[in-house]
Amino acid sequence: MRHLLDSLQASLALSPVGIAVQLPGGQRLGDANAELRLQFRDRMGVVALAMGEIGHVGTAIVEGRVLLQGSMRQLMAAAAALLHSDPARDEQTRWWRRVLLRARSMAAHTRSRDARHIARHYDLSDDFYALWLDPQRVYSCAYFSVDGMTLAQAQQAKLDHICRKLMLRPGERFLDMGAGWGGLMLWAAEHYGVDATGITLSRNQHAHVQRLIAARGLQGRVRMQLLDYRALQVDAPFDKIASVGMFEHVGHAQMGQYFATLQRLLRPGGLVMNHGITAGGLDNAAGLGAGLGDFIERYIFPGGELLHVSQALQELARAGLEMLDVENLRPHYARTLWAWSDALEARLDQARRILHAQQGPEQGEKTLRAYRLYLAGSALAFEHGWIALHQILAARPTGVVEGAVLKGAQSDYPFNRAYMYEDRAAARAAPPDMLP
Repeated sequence: MRHLLDSLQASLALSPVGIAVQLPGGQRLGDANAELRLQFRDRMGVVALAMGEIGHVGTAIVEGRVLLQGSMRQLMAAAAALLHSDPARDEQTRWWRRVLLRARSMAAHTRSRDARHIARHYDLSDDFYALWLDPQRVYSCAYFSVDGMTLAQAQQAKLDHICRKLMLRPGERFLDMGAGWGGLMLWAAEHYGVDATGITLSRNQHAHVQRLIAARGLQGRVRMQLLDYRALQVDAPFDKIASVGMFEHVGHAQMGQYFATLQRLLRPGGLVMNHGITAGGLDNAAGLGAGLGDFIERYIFPGGELLHVSQALQELARAGLEMLDVENLRPHYARTLWAWSDALEARLDQARRILHAQQGPEQGEKTLRAYRLYLAGSALAFEHGWIALHQILAARPTGVVEGAVLKGAQSDYPFNRAYMYEDRAAARAAPPDMLP
């Protein structure tokens, strides 16, 4: 234990922010005058901190075995310095381990289990999410395309960016797979005139979007279904499809079926956008190291699994889709998450009342501590490149060489990016209240 404490003392000295640590026996380490303070109630948490297992320290904080004083930004600055290795690259998974992980993935992602996983996270509390999301409740990476944007403006920019990339046109059949609280689907319907269908496994989200559709008079042109993506059957394929923040929940073992489903639902020549979190490393198939993956699985996203973008592209190609354009928005997600984290920190008393009323004081406090650490910790992970966010634009080729916008294109895509940004110059010159 003496060796571990010496190692911990040396690590604390390297932290860019002062940190005071109190051990279970009362011994104190670090900066006694620091605003960031950790009081450990058992040795397990101390060992985790000394070993750089910051995810397991997070678990101890959630469970009340470590008492925390200080801001989330201070804590994350210290956490990055206390790591002993890169969480995205310190787990070289052997072949037999990969076989076990695939078997576990297959078992974890049946339709019934996926429904339970989604309900546990997204049906937590609409009132709680409304405290820190933007007014449209867009729960995915924003796009800060203009300096000075607020979170709400950047989320509108993201919705519009996706619609532009998909070349949405009035009357087109548009599918939003994993539609959340309806932000993208409603934006596409109201700003681009599409006939929109959304699906979700969250009962809360389904009910919320149904109310919005009725309030905006969009019945008949916009619909929301409570449905697993594998169960969706249609009379005619969609012209355009978006999947935003959804394929993280699919699982490695189901990824081939996921992209095959997108291909089946898309008309020949149509476009599909897959917007999702990707792994920062190639060899961490079991998730982020340093206990971070275990924390997310336990408290936030049960069943969540990340692929490196190269692996996602392989699965997409095997399904018969052609990759057209890939954009990495990783630092945009870090900024989004810090905006969410700051908003939650500013409303902790309201969040506490909501969660206590729903879950009781003890569990409500655990949930609040978990989400505080999850939002700030995820921001840290995106800043450091341990995870990323990629928008992948793809098409289902027609197989017909003649007749496209460009000979051999075999899709709606013009094989240049100019159309995606055609109005951006004017948007930058205007106040960033709402993009056209």
